[in-house]
Amino acid sequence: MPVESVFPRLEALLPHVQKPIQYVGGELNSTVKDWDSCDVRWALMYPDAYEVGLPNQGVMILYEVLNEREGVLAERTYSVWPDLEKLMREHGVPQFTVDAHRPVAAFDLFGVSFSTELGYTNLLTALDLAGIPLDAAARTVDHPVVVAGGHAAFNPEPIAEFIDCAVVGDGEQAVLEITRITREWKDEGRPGGREELLLRLARTGGVYVPAFYDVEYLPDGRIARVAPNRPRVPWRVAKHTVMDLDAWPYPKQPLVPLAETVHERMSVEIFRGCTRGCRFCQAGMITRPVRERSITGIGEMVDKGLAATGFEEVGLLSLSSADHSEIGDITKGLADRYEEDKIGLSLPSTRVDAFNIDLANELTRNGRRSGLTFAPEGGSERIRKVINKMVSEEDLIRTVATAYGNGWRQVKLYFMCGLPTETDDDVLQIAELATRVIAKGREVSGSNDIRCTVSIGGFVPKPHTPFQWAPQLSAEETDARLAKLRDAIRADKRYGRSIGFRYHDGKPGIVEGLLSRGDRRVGAVIRAVYEAGGRFDGWREFFSYEQWMRCAAAALEPLGVDVDWYTTRERGHEEVLPWDHLDSGLDKDWLWDDWQDALDETEVEDCRWTPCFDCGVCPQMGTSIEIGPTGKKLLPLSVVKAGSPGGNGG
Repeated sequence: MPVESVFPRLEALLPHVQKPIQYVGGELNSTVKDWDSCDVRWALMYPDAYEVGLPNQGVMILYEVLNEREGVLAERTYSVWPDLEKLMREHGVPQFTVDAHRPVAAFDLFGVSFSTELGYTNLLTALDLAGIPLDAAARTVDHPVVVAGGHAAFNPEPIAEFIDCAVVGDGEQAVLEITRITREWKDEGRPGGREELLLRLARTGGVYVPAFYDVEYLPDGRIARVAPNRPRVPWRVAKHTVMDLDAWPYPKQPLVPLAETVHERMSVEIFRGCTRGCRFCQAGMITRPVRERSITGIGEMVDKGLAATGFEEVGLLSLSSADHSEIGDITKGLADRYEEDKIGLSLPSTRVDAFNIDLANELTRNGRRSGLTFAPEGGSERIRKVINKMVSEEDLIRTVATAYGNGWRQVKLYFMCGLPTETDDDVLQIAELATRVIAKGREVSGSNDIRCTVSIGGFVPKPHTPFQWAPQLSAEETDARLAKLRDAIRADKRYGRSIGFRYHDGKPGIVEGLLSRGDRRVGAVIRAVYEAGGRFDGWREFFSYEQWMRCAAAALEPLGVDVDWYTTRERGHEEVLPWDHLDSGLDKDWLWDDWQDALDETEVEDCRWTPCFDCGVCPQMGTSIEIGPTGKKLLPLSVVKAGSPGGNGG
């Protein structure tokens, strides 16, 4: 039976909401497939507004991977703003996809990708609007299976009662395996109902089903153990790792948004994973090993993507793009190829020790020369050793001197506050560093018209990192430390006006900390905040710290724990952590040893270029580091220079 579009009912509501265009669909390269010609149907969600969700590479890749398969259909849905949510509830319009405006509850699978834990209340909003019971245990065989993915899925315990299963790691092969198992189960007549499908998924060893695990607690609130409660369900669930990125050149047809989004560009992931070993960085730890896309593979993706979209900028994405073994040849080759078309190139941010002027010039040759962003992360040399960010102050000054001396006028420096062992002095050294940057910039440029923006975020300890045991700095201490830094910058009459200062207060970080290292007991807090109207917690205008603290006190106090227990408390070596049964490949003893190295201010090299440090990923996951150089060049694609009789295709 075809599923009816809710658009006729939705359309009548759109004149009464802000930015109605984000709900109408029809984007260039979007896909609408016939419902009845498909036997497995996915609704994919990025639990944030359209403008943030549409450019998300993860969802875009899975959308295309699934829709390429015969008999498989994938559509997208995003969080609706509170104005439309209110009208949808009043008029009985359910959560819908933007592609064909089909109700989310009609799909077989509802995949939700979390890059941050602050999207959890948006998940509950979408489930409720869709008519899907919030409690996974209350769902029937006719409800979609709710699948969590993304970085936050490496500790899905706080949302364990709301999801049916979670996938950790890369999604491309995982969604195809889930699709195959779902198809077989449906072809057999859905035997054993919902539980049988979840059992089949769990027994692959690569899908985590929280309902099939029991958590036991010690009298002091810590976890005693997490154990499977069904036969042949594994004790630990392994992450998925896609090797040979050239075999997965997605997205081939990137989506072009109708409404304004946070990134107006075509993006190519040039490598996946990072082994720099920054101890605070969950993304770097959980995506190991490094897997580079070849220079020719990147070239083909850029060419097809530009042809399919008409974008005028290409983002070269990864966790540390300047570390690609052929980044110089990639940027020069792309700048040469698209010189006539004025296609600009961009990197998300550049490592201080990977920056050189040749690279910077290639990035700006066909585009505009905007500011440069560097992330020293720590203000003092000492704290940078603690976090394993091997960048000296001299490295930074030399790098910005090169930038200012070659015509840049704006540099942005990103730091964190609240890092383990940090003192007021470590943070105040950020002000000294910024003044040195401005002084050097004025010296080499011969101009006072230069700027340095200092941007500071609060540090949140994350699972599967060496800092997973670390105490988090309280919101009050974070705010006090940042106030001292702000005053120090403003007090400098010579340089203060040239230094911009942006920071987030410590309150959102505490909520993020509660959710990132929480266990199943935190689910009651999320539910209470949602019921009290919590939405879009990653947006300053919607976030309510007081509401989170009030709901947390009510939900956690009867259980003998509180917010501080989850955030500012240091964990011990023997403690069972809520995510220990989810295998990121990293050896827990290795992570502990690295935590001890951090406390001793001992740095560790990047294993791409040095012998293995036995983190455990490669042998445990059956993977290996894949890097160049390939020795190949990026040949032009039929570039015809003005006035020349003809060109040769590459």
